[in-house]
Amino acid sequence: MGMNRDNTRLVFGLKVKQLRQAKQLSFSDLSAATGVSVSYLNEIEKGKKYPKADKIHALADALDVDFDELVSTKLPARLQPVSDLLESRFLNDLPLDLFGIEAGKVIEIIANSPAEVGAFISTLTEMARNYALQEENFYFSSLRSYQELHQNYFEEIENAVDKFVEEHKLLEKNTTVFTLSNVLKQAFGYKIDRESLATYPKLKSLRSVFVKEKKRLLINQGLTESQEIFLLAKEIGFNVLKIKDRPATSTLLDGNSFEKVLTNFKAGYFAGALIVNQERLISDLSSFFSKKKWDPVAFVNIMHHYKASPEMFLSRLTNLLPRFFNLHQLFFLRFKNQPGVDHFDLTKELHLQGAHHPHGNGLQEHYCRRWITIRLLKELHQIQESGQYTGPIVGVQRSKFIGTNDEYLCFSLARPGYPTPETNISLTLGILIDEQVKSKVHFWGDPNIPMHEVNNTCQRCALENCDDRVAPRSIVEQKSEKRTLQAELEMLSKKIAAN
Repeated sequence: MGMNRDNTRLVFGLKVKQLRQAKQLSFSDLSAATGVSVSYLNEIEKGKKYPKADKIHALADALDVDFDELVSTKLPARLQPVSDLLESRFLNDLPLDLFGIEAGKVIEIIANSPAEVGAFISTLTEMARNYALQEENFYFSSLRSYQELHQNYFEEIENAVDKFVEEHKLLEKNTTVFTLSNVLKQAFGYKIDRESLATYPKLKSLRSVFVKEKKRLLINQGLTESQEIFLLAKEIGFNVLKIKDRPATSTLLDGNSFEKVLTNFKAGYFAGALIVNQERLISDLSSFFSKKKWDPVAFVNIMHHYKASPEMFLSRLTNLLPRFFNLHQLFFLRFKNQPGVDHFDLTKELHLQGAHHPHGNGLQEHYCRRWITIRLLKELHQIQESGQYTGPIVGVQRSKFIGTNDEYLCFSLARPGYPTPETNISLTLGILIDEQVKSKVHFWGDPNIPMHEVNNTCQRCALENCDDRVAPRSIVEQKSEKRTLQAELEMLSKKIAAN
């Protein structure tokens, strides 16, 4: 992949700086030899300016290098990691301005310490290779950081939803498959097709496919009502937000740029805000949190009132709890499990106000079975086997993280993974129990809410007698052995020093 103009300027500036320093020339020396001003040379080396051919010839002569070598975008071997980064999609696709970072500042850092930055990039590359970190993982991690930076609340999208609802008078009609389908057809010229996708069995895991040329939306027949409502609302979001570079499928198969990952998220956020009205949910949650006892039926009824899927409902809570209830310390997790198989994959996570204890890793360790999200998946499988499944199951748990004073109030929902019911999904919203939670959530101390000591993974858990353990505490033992060796070494050193 070729470099863009900004990166070409940077490479040229790096080469000029390296050659100048190798010849021990100051800016003044090089300026005198080339007739190029000191200020302009400084801009060149920072990657901000690219000189015309006559100035490049003068620089090449003064630096004793061929013209073609100087203008080549190939960097010396020791700076190859920098070149690799510049040629990758990461730097080109990631909109640094979203994080309040000026691209020029990044360029200046690389220009000032290219060797050190190169070593750092090599380290990141090696880590990515060891942990099978793919390009899309980087973009999704960047998206999570973007969400966390904004406390996962985006007022401009909320306002766009309010304006759209008012224009189409959707508040009175509520959001249903019928009303949203009509909006797509009448306002945006869509054709809704619920038949064609069924003729392609290999695409059964996809919820939808959008054929842009025909404005035809192919919808999977196996979706639940809430999933189809979300799908239609998301399509409206793509149009209202005027998103052009959008994925063709419901599942982001081609998440090969940060822009596509970000716009897909924004359309999904729009859908959640359209389906789960902000003001009404705030009112519903205020009433629910005022209860003295945990009420699972009331919790599920709120979700059903909005015709929201479990994931949409809990995700919407992550939008509103920090902003309107001052509950900032929270996390969201999604696990996937094949029924009857004792393996659980963490497929989505979000942490607000810092990284909380339950988080993913790339080490294939066994997640702690004491978390409510794992327990519900096992319970769901038992209900399915008995033929008694009627809808999402809900649970709550106070989870105290071993070795810390941190305790979380965790709400969890589990359901089959439509349209592929051979997998089950569990979703958990955890809120750190602090003074804010105690003042806002009146049932936090309900004695009927089970409490469990939890950890991240079995391998990292120090508990000796755990009935839920599925793997030895190998990492704990390795650390213990290391501490023993260090203690012996200190004892040996003191003994020798004393003699």
